[in-house]
Amino acid sequence: MAERSTNQADEAAHGASRAGEPFWKGRRLDELNPAEWEALCDGCGRCCLNKLEDWDTGEIVWTSLACTLLDGESCRCSDYDNRFATVPDCLQLTAELVPTLSWLPPTCAYRLVAEGRDLYWWHPLVSGDPETVHAAGISVRGQTFPEDGIPLEDYENFLADWPGENPMDEKVRVGFIE
Repeated sequence: MAERSTNQADEAAHGASRAGEPFWKGRRLDELNPAEWEALCDGCGRCCLNKLEDWDTGEIVWTSLACTLLDGESCRCSDYDNRFATVPDCLQLTAELVPTLSWLPPTCAYRLVAEGRDLYWWHPLVSGDPETVHAAGISVRGQTFPEDGIPLEDYENFLADWPGENPMDEKVRVGFIE
């Protein structure tokens, strides 16, 4: 997740791609400059939730336990520049790594761009407002617990499906007569 200045985000948002479109529509991840890369993070915080992997099957499951550095209100890293020193297993997303991470949330802008898809309406680069990711119910705001003090063997008590789901997918309505 990226902590960035407003100027960087504004610069990146107005950076045009090949056809005058927003930068994320006309370029691959490996063609983005650092400001564009950082601006692509929507600030949802989902990637900063702890995940468990089944050693036998390789299946990855989500928990509602947040990284010690995740600010639960802003859904941003509280020490972005020094995160690797504090959290050694924090992962640096790269253009090469993104397509290999099956656990990236389905709404993740890095994933969407890598798949050649557009950003959702609530993404701050589209809406122009960093609060829309929260208002749309995409972010982890109000849905997590701090990992601090929770023994690893208790993580299974915090399993959650919602971080890996896409609330933008159309849901089948049950119990309604059309």
